[in-house]
Amino acid sequence: MDLQFPKAELHLHLEGAIEPATLAELARRHGLPDLEIASRYQYDDFPGFLMAFKWVTEHLRTPEDYALAAERCFEQLRAQNVQIAEIYFSAGICLRKRLPVEPVFDALDAARRRAEAAGGLRLRWIFDAVRQFGPEAAEEVVGLAARFRDRGVVGIGLGGDELQAPPAPFRRVYERARAEGLRLSVHAGETAGPQSIWDAIEQLGAERIGHGVSAVQDPRLVELLRERQIPIEVCVTSNYATGAVPAGAEHPVRRMFDAGLLIVINSDDPALFHTSINQEYRRLVEQHGFTEAEIRRLAQNSFRAAWTVVE
Repeated sequence: MDLQFPKAELHLHLEGAIEPATLAELARRHGLPDLEIASRYQYDDFPGFLMAFKWVTEHLRTPEDYALAAERCFEQLRAQNVQIAEIYFSAGICLRKRLPVEPVFDALDAARRRAEAAGGLRLRWIFDAVRQFGPEAAEEVVGLAARFRDRGVVGIGLGGDELQAPPAPFRRVYERARAEGLRLSVHAGETAGPQSIWDAIEQLGAERIGHGVSAVQDPRLVELLRERQIPIEVCVTSNYATGAVPAGAEHPVRRMFDAGLLIVINSDDPALFHTSINQEYRRLVEQHGFTEAEIRRLAQNSFRAAWTVVE
């Protein structure tokens, strides 16, 4: 099947898209050893993945590093005929590293504008907070996102370990984000149960749900998601790699689709998960029984769920 049809990617982490070769380049730039890179891109569970993600971000030390990561990411998207990408930038980790966000974002914004000027690709940023860092840190992320809203920042996200920090404590943060005109996404139902998704919707007002695989455990939740057509950013390879869906178990993507949920297919952290957006679509056909017509419908869903206005 030809997978070069137009598509949008709505759940893509910039830092998780950094390929080992680019990371090695960054390591050499800063005089760091790079012998462990291949092994660092392997892990057995969700905590292991979080440590790998953190390790990758430690190589991003300057605005130029972030710009290089963005440029390589944009090249990969363009090669797969992605026409809209709303990319998570972990502003929360940037702040945690005490790396000034403004010059980093200046570099990212310049890279974005160059890529858009080349044509065929619309790019926006979602500033991602880390739930383990707490609501105060998340509020600082919201303040930055609001500050840069006129420079391609379209929304905020909340990632990290749901089991350590459920959505509810971030209610005030999300109320502020909504008041600032930012769109709202929440990672929920990835490693936690359906209640995490309920809280993301009812407590935080989430407009899109990242992952949401546990939704199928609750028929009432499935009905709500279907009626409201709340987009769910599904990342199949990611869920297997982190153990969110156990190896050998059936991924709920087919059940979610058949239930009439508005699901969108994404690569999440493509370098860390050794995948790509095209490979995610191919996996649905080869392993989950999706037809070409259904794949095309999923691609249409990706544009329908996007917050980016195509001008």
